[in-house]
Amino acid sequence: MEFTQVLSSGMIKNDKKILRGWSMFDWANSVYSLVISTAVFPPYFSSVAPDTIKFLGTEIESEASYSFSISLSFLIIAIMTPILSGIADHSGRRLKFMKVFTLIGSLGCMGLFFFSGPDTAKLALIFFMIGTIGYGGSRVFYNSFLPVIASSDRFDKVSAQGYAYGYIGSVILLLIILAMIQFSGQLGFASDASAIRIGFVLVGIWWFGFAYLTYRVLPTDNKTPYSSQFMSDGFSEIRKVYRVIRKDSEIVKFLGSYFFFIAGVNVVIYLAAVFAEKELGFGQSQLIMLILLLQFVAMVGAYFFAYLSRIKGNKFSLMVQIIIWIVICIVAYYVHSANYFYFLAIFVGLVFGGIQSLARATYSKMIPADDSSLASFFSFYDVLTYLAIMSGTFVFGLVGQLTGNLRYSILATGVFFVISLIILASSKMDKDERFAI
Repeated sequence: MEFTQVLSSGMIKNDKKILRGWSMFDWANSVYSLVISTAVFPPYFSSVAPDTIKFLGTEIESEASYSFSISLSFLIIAIMTPILSGIADHSGRRLKFMKVFTLIGSLGCMGLFFFSGPDTAKLALIFFMIGTIGYGGSRVFYNSFLPVIASSDRFDKVSAQGYAYGYIGSVILLLIILAMIQFSGQLGFASDASAIRIGFVLVGIWWFGFAYLTYRVLPTDNKTPYSSQFMSDGFSEIRKVYRVIRKDSEIVKFLGSYFFFIAGVNVVIYLAAVFAEKELGFGQSQLIMLILLLQFVAMVGAYFFAYLSRIKGNKFSLMVQIIIWIVICIVAYYVHSANYFYFLAIFVGLVFGGIQSLARATYSKMIPADDSSLASFFSFYDVLTYLAIMSGTFVFGLVGQLTGNLRYSILATGVFFVISLIILASSKMDKDERFAI
């Protein structure tokens, strides 16, 4: 049954217009995740960059340097966002910080236009890192609005709606960019590469433009004047949130499990295209078909596992997905055929969307929804996400660098999911009254 809830602040929870507007931010910034981090930039970087890139006197394989750049980006975000979210909570500037990171990310995407050859590979990695920092930082504040606009019984469905909007919006822009590449000559582009570089600019414009549909409906900032105490007050917010989380064993267990499974999931997000190209010989058209398949099935998976969690509980739904991920990693190690990899991609897509959506909703149920420190709570959650991504991509790149075989990197990724399953199995989430809706 649909219902709205009016808070003392005048904010209406479960208002359909606000929920749709909030979800539009996924529509806006998911183009970064699909076009930049998954579909177009990684294979373009792999084809244009030199075999090795020199950093601090050391020659590093280009694929490993790409993986390490992801790790470094999320390390920077993990250091910055707790401080900024604490300041945002204390100063009442949550929406402003969301806008600033969106601008940073959009400009980073547009900067990739200047990646025109092997000699600009380092510049490309710098702009890629700027886009990644903007993406990760903006999502901290975006996620923190979920408990503000929806009641806890709607978290699973609304979170899934956001991811679904993201899949649809990002596919639309990807198809536009693919058409530009396919018909580059007829459209007046000098080459396919020129069309791709213009596509990076479109990502930034799309992200920055559609984000305003979200800004229009979210609660406005209740700002307090800046003062010299904001930095210390920001740290105080962080310490407050840490003390709350530390005392709640179920949150600790969930976040422990989350750290490991989200590390594995993001290895797939950022490096699946690299694996398919290097190990299976996928061409550009095959990679695009693979990614479109993933996006479509992921949208279905987000809604399916939201439904499953309503019937069987969040813990059961998460454990089912983690087990599927473990099987995927094992099977991927043995796959040598493109056709089998397409089949495997169906299962990847099913749990790719579902586990991210349900994780966000699960955490939202565990934290105090009326707390003034929501950005700090989600900063803690997102810092774990970024440290997990840093760890997962670093391990993937390191194993690949040491063995020269990305299949061993896939097995290493599977270990993350096994550890996650063990931790989650020990939780009593299914008996927690916060999930008794």
